[in-house]
Amino acid sequence: MSTSTSGRQPTYEMVLDHVERRLMSGDLRPGDRLPPERELAAQLGASRQAVREAMRVLQAQGVIRSQVGTGDGSGTTVVPAPARALGRVLALHLAVDSFPVDDVTEARVMLERFSASLAARRRKAADLLRMEVELDAMDADLDPEKFSEADVAFHVAIAGAAGNRLVNELTVAIRQSVQGLLLGAVSIQGDWESLRDRLRGEHRRIYDALLDQDDDAAADLMEQHVREFHSHF
Repeated sequence: MSTSTSGRQPTYEMVLDHVERRLMSGDLRPGDRLPPERELAAQLGASRQAVREAMRVLQAQGVIRSQVGTGDGSGTTVVPAPARALGRVLALHLAVDSFPVDDVTEARVMLERFSASLAARRRKAADLLRMEVELDAMDADLDPEKFSEADVAFHVAIAGAAGNRLVNELTVAIRQSVQGLLLGAVSIQGDWESLRDRLRGEHRRIYDALLDQDDDAAADLMEQHVREFHSHF
């Protein structure tokens, strides 16, 4: 890996800082092209390897797209970050950092309460249908892992119905990062059927509030659901 002459900061990070500053200032916008690798290296006094490493990081984050060739779509172009890019990065950070359970609980309550309230007012028939699919899936005799997947999808559907993209991404990231806690709850409680039945009932009550467009009830039920879930850890 390329490093700076001081040995204290990888040179590719200096390249990242340069591109990030231009993005933050609005100097670079979606659709703009970055200078060619050789030119950018010369501008910043960095090696081409360092520039290449920085571009790989940005591409992995969904910020740029690189395409070889000589046509209109060739070169390195800034793209609008795809919906899942932010969620993936946040979920990974949540997975590797040991945040206190209380912090995660409060974050989930804040986000999912807001999402449930908005979803109750904004939900469309297609949103309700997606929720019903996951509720029906959870009614089947699923093992904890499959049930957890449907559980996450149900919460994601509610966040999507709220219609706030940023809140949706934050909610999805946090919800997916705690997916493994359900499996942990099974081992702690030792009674999968009782836990599954309780979660089914809570989900159904939340859904009914959304169906009735009762935003206060949806928010309260969601908060109770999240707090009860996290009380086991």
